Amino acid sequence: MPEEEEHKDESVKSFLELVKKSRKGKLKVYIGMSAGVGKTYRMLQEAHALLKNGIDIQIGYIETHNRTETHALLDGVPLIARRTTFYKGKELEEMDLQTILNRHPEVVIVDELAHTNIEGSKNGKRWQDVFDILEAGISVITAVNIQHLESLNEEVEDITGISITERIPDKILQSADEIVNIDLTADELIDRLRDGKIYDKSKVTTALQNFFRNDKILQLRELALKEVAHHLERKIDVEVPKQIKLRPERFLACISTNADTAKIVIRKTARLASYYRSPWIVLYVQTERESGDRIKLDKQRFLINNLKLATELGAEVLRLKSDQVTQTIMKVAVEREVTTICMGKPHLNLFQVILKTNSFNQLLKSLAATETDLVILS
Repeated sequence: MPEEEEHKDESVKSFLELVKKSRKGKLKVYIGMSAGVGKTYRMLQEAHALLKNGIDIQIGYIETHNRTETHALLDGVPLIARRTTFYKGKELEEMDLQTILNRHPEVVIVDELAHTNIEGSKNGKRWQDVFDILEAGISVITAVNIQHLESLNEEVEDITGISITERIPDKILQSADEIVNIDLTADELIDRLRDGKIYDKSKVTTALQNFFRNDKILQLRELALKEVAHHLERKIDVEVPKQIKLRPERFLACISTNADTAKIVIRKTARLASYYRSPWIVLYVQTERESGDRIKLDKQRFLINNLKLATELGAEVLRLKSDQVTQTIMKVAVEREVTTICMGKPHLNLFQVILKTNSFNQLLKSLAATETDLVILS
């Protein structure tokens, strides 16, 4: 048996064991750097292997994009029909969540994890449907591209030049029992594109000039590989006992009303916390000059949106009132046993306050005394 086939069999067997272990459904995520790497193909291959092992697996939603090799694998796998609904005068299809729950297979395949559901659906997002399915005791095999991960949103947009509107919160991958990276080299992916295995050949030239450029693919590939590596490290931390207990990492992200910088600080701290599988806090210290009756309405709105983003990414949010910004930061850091404080560049309002109070040196001394790291995020 070829080594690749043996690896696939082992992957199927390990997921099979996970399914049998728990009443709550287990989550397996196939992740890739872009469309066309073969995530759906691999999910359907696994479906056939699980069927051979006597597992009741059914397709809740699949999108083959009319790719011949992928479409052929649909044959023989039970399919739960999509529900149809009318929206703005059009008949549209959506995954039938209720039928999946009623039918209650052991495992269900749910493609396109970042999909936004049609208005009027029980949940706004498909990833929320997946959580409902897992809670019902049904295991899920799903797929997503790396660019849909919320905390990577700005980084991906910088790489691709494309705004990604459909995103999933990091907590989904953090809660996954298995993450499998479907990896191809940039040359292999471009060859697949040119052979018409990803998009219709009429779209190939445009795709090569835009998204499917070698430099962009390499950067997205690196993001996908890092994400899977982080997942493996988190899994090791949980399942492998440490001989020496290290001080657990805890991050404190300090933000101000500078909306753009605050968003960057929040997202990058979320990535750090995800990497270390650590709790994290977002702190906004409201000075007198930023009190509710003095701060501009647009700044208030941006602040509220950023604090909401922090909550969605899994942070604990603290809003404290004080004109002693530096002291407040250190007080929170000490009380909450923070190991790393994250801030934005010195042009932050927060930094201006610190510098004006001539207490930045005091902050550095306090950090040194408590062995707390300071990270300046650009």
